[in-house]
Amino acid sequence: MSTHGICLFEYGYFGDNLEGMRIVVCVKHVPDVQAERTLESGYLVRGDDDVLNELDENAVQEAVNLADGDGEVIVITMGPEDAVDGLRRALALGADSAIHVCDERAAGSDVLGTARVLSATIDRLQQDGPIDLVVTGMAALDGMTATIPSALAAHLDLPALTMAKKVELDGRTIRVHRTMGTYDEVLEADLPAILSVTDQANEIMYPNFRAIMAAKKKPITELNLDDLGLAGEQVGTAGAATKVNAAEQRPPREAGEIVQDAGDAGTQLANYILGVMK
Repeated sequence: MSTHGICLFEYGYFGDNLEGMRIVVCVKHVPDVQAERTLESGYLVRGDDDVLNELDENAVQEAVNLADGDGEVIVITMGPEDAVDGLRRALALGADSAIHVCDERAAGSDVLGTARVLSATIDRLQQDGPIDLVVTGMAALDGMTATIPSALAAHLDLPALTMAKKVELDGRTIRVHRTMGTYDEVLEADLPAILSVTDQANEIMYPNFRAIMAAKKKPITELNLDDLGLAGEQVGTAGAATKVNAAEQRPPREAGEIVQDAGDAGTQLANYILGVMK
């Protein structure tokens, strides 16, 4: 994790029209990158080692920073029953409430199906009041597509400011700084908007025992596809626009070749590189 991000309250400010802003954070419960991963029918097997997606912790932290104790942060996820553990982690990080979309018909959803469910959940939330900002991590560490923010923007018809390493608010204008390849860019848009942040955007304030215990009392609402007005054929494997044709475990890494330097190590290395390039 980067440790040189600057929290928004050090350089941004809120106008009167942003008091009580409502922020939604989309998160995912994923297999721990440090744990052994297995595949079944082309999909990652999820289980006891699943955790809140690490990059989504930065999204939750950014939302908490932006709300600045005066707004509301709502975390939503789609996943099986144990995905509630990821929501509890997000609540411990400072979110106020959570929504868990849990429906077997959604299993196997691709990016498009997932965005359809998340956007329908956000639309439902807007029945209780407008949403000012939707925040995500830059990518989920299981799929690494980094396309959910753009898909949400398409569904919700909102501007997307992605891969932000620094975020500023100026009244109803959100401004982000990001690095794309060798270029630094500054983007801005009026709220409401979609925002995705990198791990450079902030420093995560890891929860203490009191915050962890308080998270157990924060509300989590469980919804299914019927609650969102979605049919089973719109999501899951039935509604997926992509499918896995084949998948297999990565073969074990072979032992490297050790070069004993007897004065000709450079020549040996050059010959090795030439052999690999043939």
